[in-house]
Amino acid sequence: MSGHSKWATTKHKKAVIDARRAKSFAKLIKNIEVAAKIGGADLAGNPTLYDAVQKAKKTSVPNDNIDRAIKRGAGIGGEAVEYQTIVYEAYGPNGVALMVECLTDNKNRAAAEVRTALNRNNGTLADPGSVAYNFTRKGVIVVSGEGTTEDDVMLAVLDAGAEEVEPHAKGFEVLTDASEVVKVRTALQDAGIDYESADVEFVPNLKVEVDADTARKIFRLIDALEDSDDVQNVFSNVDLTPEVQAELEEDEDE
Repeated sequence: MSGHSKWATTKHKKAVIDARRAKSFAKLIKNIEVAAKIGGADLAGNPTLYDAVQKAKKTSVPNDNIDRAIKRGAGIGGEAVEYQTIVYEAYGPNGVALMVECLTDNKNRAAAEVRTALNRNNGTLADPGSVAYNFTRKGVIVVSGEGTTEDDVMLAVLDAGAEEVEPHAKGFEVLTDASEVVKVRTALQDAGIDYESADVEFVPNLKVEVDADTARKIFRLIDALEDSDDVQNVFSNVDLTPEVQAELEEDEDE
């Protein structure tokens, strides 16, 4: 019976991973559509679209899906997309600050789904401005650490306007002013350094350390928010110590 039980668990995990992958694909496609709508279908002349397409390719979104998304966004072939960006400010367990970025064609549905996820997971909607001051819009470029050192990255981006290079789970994270992200990303490419993604994100000005129990609650809340098709990104000011990270990794292994 234990073998059957293990298979059932594995199958359940696979179903969860597949569902998340499908949602991830849908959100990446939406980014491509919006970028094409704003700046046109030419990747060479639309750096936002270029980065959206690169991110989708890195996540194994099929090329056909990417091409169709570009055409839909640019209005080629008669299809049209209309999305609006809405950012909700919220508090999670223990007062952790959250910025919830939505891209939606139905504002009322997005608001209802965000409220429901917060209410069911110890979160609350915050007044506009009460959380946002904790965050700054920054360019965030994730660089693969494979065959690349921090010095390599620093040398490539320093003169291009990068503000900081930090260690990251996948390698290194390069922080820039939001207006400099394309310039810094291009400098990495010119230096022959591969990058995983280049986005503009809400970066916390001050992070808050939490214990493992609080971290679990916050990640459950973030998962619930990201389950909504209208929620593109959730940013928080959580900081995890190596000890807390190790404890959370043990959870995943169980």
